[in-house]
Amino acid sequence: MSDAAQTVLARWRGFNLLDMFTVRSSGEWREDDFRWIADWGFDWVRLPMCYTLWTDDADVLKLQEPGLAKIDRAVELGRRHGLHVCLNFHRAPGYSVNRERTEPFNLWKDPVAQEAFCFHWKTLAERYRGIPSGQVSFNLVNEPRNPSADHMTRQDHQRVVRAAVAGIRSADPDRLVIADGLNWGNEPCPELADLGIAQSCRGYVPMQLTHYQANWVDSKDWPEPAWPIESFLDGCDRANLEKHYARWAELARAGVGVHCGEAGCYNRTPHGVFLAWLRDVLEILTGHGIGYALWQFRGAFGVLDSGRTDVPYEDFHGHQLDRELLELLREF
Repeated sequence: MSDAAQTVLARWRGFNLLDMFTVRSSGEWREDDFRWIADWGFDWVRLPMCYTLWTDDADVLKLQEPGLAKIDRAVELGRRHGLHVCLNFHRAPGYSVNRERTEPFNLWKDPVAQEAFCFHWKTLAERYRGIPSGQVSFNLVNEPRNPSADHMTRQDHQRVVRAAVAGIRSADPDRLVIADGLNWGNEPCPELADLGIAQSCRGYVPMQLTHYQANWVDSKDWPEPAWPIESFLDGCDRANLEKHYARWAELARAGVGVHCGEAGCYNRTPHGVFLAWLRDVLEILTGHGIGYALWQFRGAFGVLDSGRTDVPYEDFHGHQLDRELLELLREF
């Protein structure tokens, strides 16, 4: 079914680049990544970033120029190669789905964390004021978790998002802002529709297929996946995917821009299963006019150097290219 529900945003297509992803990241962006992505016909890169890379350890409100300059370089590489650059806090002050570091405060409950979060985004808004939103967007915080009374209520989430958007717009009223859905990017937030921001969904349904044998989730008892899945819990097939994304299409019909900020499969999922599932996801998203970004460009989910054992790789400038995956993405 094709109803092009999403019409607010361009249907951007591309990849996540992880060079500022963790507290240990170098921030040394590789221009070849930007060049190859553009040469292959894509137009979007999402940059999941860790705030500690540009923050003084002793003062979360003291920002360090060398770290910020690395973000500048990514923005410039995007502009040079005609790619939209989406800046994302994968680790924001007080919250991340990545468990490599315990945050000293809670973004959703603690005023100090919220002040830092808003200050960092306002600083970037001032820094990139004048660059059109067609070239740079701000994706506030990666995958807020499922709401709960102790960690983050829906009201907590809405309050923090609205405060950050107000700070950004005080510096740059026209900047495109994107909020990830709740429940780790899977649940739309219609309560934010009046803000005039976009929202980001995910392509990780069902996780028993996309994260099979991933060591950061409790997947040890999951059977090897097929597509459709019939043997795990209630199973999952294309009809389930269509139902899942119908909620996002409904949000889009209300005038909210929607983009899928992450999608993909870990390298232990059989390649043929991955591609069959991904084709269904991409067909559904495309039918709704929703763009996507594969997680990731290089690495276990990616088109380059994924480490899969069941792929006939092609040598590409010294890298192992999954040509079949690349050509599937290019179809959409």
